[in-house]
Amino acid sequence: MINNNSNYSRHKEERVEYEYIIAMGISTGGPKLLNQLLAEFEEELSATYVIVQHMPPGFTKPLADRLNKISKVHVKEAEDGEKLKRGVVYIAPGGKQLQIVNASFPQIRLSDEDPYQGHKPSVNVMLHSLAALDLNKKSIITVIMTGMGTDGLEGVTHLRQVHNCIVIAQDQESSTVYGMPKAVVNAGVADYVVPANEINQTIKKIVGDSHGR
Repeated sequence: MINNNSNYSRHKEERVEYEYIIAMGISTGGPKLLNQLLAEFEEELSATYVIVQHMPPGFTKPLADRLNKISKVHVKEAEDGEKLKRGVVYIAPGGKQLQIVNASFPQIRLSDEDPYQGHKPSVNVMLHSLAALDLNKKSIITVIMTGMGTDGLEGVTHLRQVHNCIVIAQDQESSTVYGMPKAVVNAGVADYVVPANEINQTIKKIVGDSHGR
C-alpha cells in the first residue's frame, strides 16, 4: 500500500493552484467504489476533489483515513474553514452539511443545518453552493455515482444553468444501486455515462491539457 503523507508534505505548499473542482456524490456501495477510484487518482492532475458520501457521524473520518493509505493524493475528512488545495480529496463529515464558499479562494463551510431531502451531508447542498459562486477562473466536473434516490439531480441541474459544468454519471451495470446516477441520466443532464472503471479515465480526458500543470 502507498503511504502518501511524505508526498503530500512535499507538494502541499508549491501546488496549491488548480483549474478544476471535481465534485462527487455517492451513497450505497460508495466505500468499495471509492477504494477503487482513489487508488487511481493522480496527483499531477490540476484538480481538487470534494466528495459527499452518505454516511452517519463517526464513519467518514475512518473512511478518509483508509483511503489516504492507498491513494497517491491526500485524502481527509473536510474541516470547516479550510481552503481547497490541488491534489487533495475532501470527504464531507457525516452528520454535517458541506458547502463551498468564497469564489476567490474556495473553501469548506460545515454546518449543522437540517437534513436536505433526508440527507446530511447532501450532494444537492454541496452542488447548490458551487452554483452560487462566480468561478470564472475554475471549471467544474460533477460525478454522480451509485446510490439510492435522486440526491445530486437538483444540484447538477442548477449547476448546469449557471456554469459550464461537465457531468459524469456511473452506468447501471457497475452501480450497486442505480438510483442517483439514473436520475441524472434520465433527466438528460449527463455528458458521460460510464462504468466505474472508466470514471478516472473520463476525468483525465476532460482535464486534458491541464494535466501536469
